[in-house]
Amino acid sequence: MPATAPAVEPRRQAATRYIWATLRIALGWVFMWAFLDKAFGWGFSTASENAWINGGSPTEGFLTFGTSGPLAGTYQNLAGAPWADVLFMAGLAGLGFALLAGVGLRIAAVAGTLLMVMMWSAALPPETNPFLTYHLIYAVMLVGFAVVAAGDTIGLGKLWARTPLVQRLPWLK
Repeated sequence: MPATAPAVEPRRQAATRYIWATLRIALGWVFMWAFLDKAFGWGFSTASENAWINGGSPTEGFLTFGTSGPLAGTYQNLAGAPWADVLFMAGLAGLGFALLAGVGLRIAAVAGTLLMVMMWSAALPPETNPFLTYHLIYAVMLVGFAVVAAGDTIGLGKLWARTPLVQRLPWLK
């Protein structure tokens, strides 16, 4: 048995890399799908008439009717603001792209954690749990992707890291 034990660790490391990469791609699709459905109104969460390209607001519905708790008034005041719509949609698209491609994961971790904490704080206390929601779990996952360089496996992370821009500004990894 001891003769084969050292070979187990590289397999575990490889499995770990692929698990993180799979989670990164899955969460990337969650963000990209949210962007696409809100932008084009494909009828899943957003009806066609409410699509952003048809003049709908991606923030208005949730911020008007889905907020509760001590910060509800603050978020409701942002509902439908064009600048909030643009920032929200840019955030969804940027996070989706970064996670799917495996690039810019440090920026995605910071921006995505901010977005997730804001979405979590928009409806306090959570309805189904006294504290924890998927928003906070996604935030931890985003940080994890950056920490373990999850974009290097099934992604463009290694290639991105070798670009002159990232060589000059490593925080862009």
